[in-house]
Amino acid sequence: MMKNILSTIAEHARVRVAEKKKIIPLIKMKEAALSMDCRTGFPFEQALKGDDIGFICECKKASPSVGLIAPEFPYLEIAKEYEKAGAACISVLTEPKWFMGRDHHLKEIADSVSIPCLRKDFTIDEYMIYEAKILGASAVLLICSLLDREIIGSYLDICDSLGLSAVVEVHDEYEISESLEAGARIIGINNRNLRDFTVDVHNSERLRKLVPHNLLVIAESGIRSSADIDLLRRAKINSVLIGETLMRATDKKAMLDDLRGKGGQEVQEVQGVREVQNEKFKN
Repeated sequence: MMKNILSTIAEHARVRVAEKKKIIPLIKMKEAALSMDCRTGFPFEQALKGDDIGFICECKKASPSVGLIAPEFPYLEIAKEYEKAGAACISVLTEPKWFMGRDHHLKEIADSVSIPCLRKDFTIDEYMIYEAKILGASAVLLICSLLDREIIGSYLDICDSLGLSAVVEVHDEYEISESLEAGARIIGINNRNLRDFTVDVHNSERLRKLVPHNLLVIAESGIRSSADIDLLRRAKINSVLIGETLMRATDKKAMLDDLRGKGGQEVQEVQGVREVQNEKFKN
């Protein structure tokens, strides 16, 4: 088993940020970010408030769990295809070493699509939040396993000041509690344990019950079929983040339609019939 990859990636992120600060100091990055329009209305959050489960589609070239996913990586074409297929938002990896992401991928995608973008990276310094704003992100990722409650709270305040949303990622009951105490409005439940890479899609189903219904919940990792989506829809998950499954699909629109269950509406109608039938069996 690999050494705790999450800690390794985080340490590399600290080195990245230290190098960037030598080029553009924190004070300059902060000034530049705050000079932008910060009265955004939080479009990332608004995009996830639809009647049916929303899809956050990910542009990801590689990952530490499976290695290279997309040798050919026309990220702009992929992002535009996601938008055309009806994605609610796009997640863009900017971590360079293990995910082969680049900052300019996010900048170019955010400039080319009209739907909100999440900067998917390992935020370990406020610098990365100001940087995300400048790169065009509408949201950033804050991982409970890397940040304590007080830091998450302070980062949430920074996000609010910039008009950015924050997905606070959790994996277990303790991290749910920490995220709620910190004031998270969006909880991302990771079905993959980043310490050993095991995946359990039912993790989202279990932990959703611990989150107040006025907060948004995203299910992340290991979601591969319409059956998975159906399970998460019934669990009242607001949105799902899909990466590898879509990245490996030749026809991403067809895959997204298949995951939705032929568009979502038909699935909801079938569920309604099931509920009526269940009531009949009970009586």
